[in-house]
Amino acid sequence: QVQLVESGGGLVQPGGSLRLSCAASGLIFSHYAMSWYRQAPGKERELVTTSNSGGGNTNYADSVKGRFTGSRDNAKNTVYLQMNSLKPEDTAVYYCNAKKVVGGRVDYWGQGTQVTVSS
Repeated sequence: QVQLVESGGGLVQPGGSLRLSCAASGLIFSHYAMSWYRQAPGKERELVTTSNSGGGNTNYADSVKGRFTGSRDNAKNTVYLQMNSLKPEDTAVYYCNAKKVVGGRVDYWGQGTQVTVSS
């Protein structure tokens, strides 16, 4: 079965850093574009960034440009989100998404990991 498991969330002070990871299993990782989304209470889920199957990240949300960096390690079937200079407005549940780009259209979602930025 396909599983996406996010980890690395937690409580961090404003200005701090956190690295999220999403480990994928049960799929051919290189066939999927991987994305990070986040959703704060009462708000719509928003795209944070996407890594294509070749490993390049695109589509950084304006609110995180210059602070967040997505990366992809196909050998480990894992994507990461390095978050620096965190702000309280970054508080949200962060979700990993896998979108198949080879052989058909299908999406998978992780369960999410909570990131709370507070002093």
